[in-house]
Amino acid sequence: MKKKKQGRLSDIGKIMHRASFADVEKQMTKYMYGSDAFMQILASRYSCHSFSKVPVSESKLEMILEAGRLAPSAMNMQPVRIWVVKSEEALKRLHLVHSCYGAPVVLIVGCRNEAAWVRQSDGVNAAKTDAAIVLTHLMLTATDAGLANMWIWDFDPSKIREALPETREHGIYALLALGHPAGDEGKPTDLHTSRKSIEELVTTL
Repeated sequence: MKKKKQGRLSDIGKIMHRASFADVEKQMTKYMYGSDAFMQILASRYSCHSFSKVPVSESKLEMILEAGRLAPSAMNMQPVRIWVVKSEEALKRLHLVHSCYGAPVVLIVGCRNEAAWVRQSDGVNAAKTDAAIVLTHLMLTATDAGLANMWIWDFDPSKIREALPETREHGIYALLALGHPAGDEGKPTDLHTSRKSIEELVTTL
């Protein structure tokens, strides 16, 4: 009798455990496929306008760069190059032409048109698209690693190449500043949450 009672209690415990787990899963999972964790990375990423002096760990930087290496490209031509600017001397040269918001690490992403796939129908070169995909991988992985970042477009490529001659053989597509946010100045601006609705963005045919 005692064993039967214990068995019933065990079964009840299992049922309660399953119900509890299902409830937690329901709270955590909003989307049918994938996970909330990835969607939260997309939602939490913002443009940081001010960085602290706290250094970026090598392990995080290695993971971010590996994400860039894994980025797809048209016909797998991989026409993109990444320069890691983090030494005091290199940052000093870069800061002569752009402040990069004081970030302790700046990734320069360049590409070569002659190394990229070209669409036959209209001659469109995929190099810049490939570079944008690499940058997106870098940016989102940095966010996942807990680092603030800023995709920088406002610069003069010729001045970047002059300041850092190592980049001269490539077209400079964009810069990605990485680091930890500096106080209130490093927080998201009001523009961060400004998004078009699905209805404005998407047309179903």
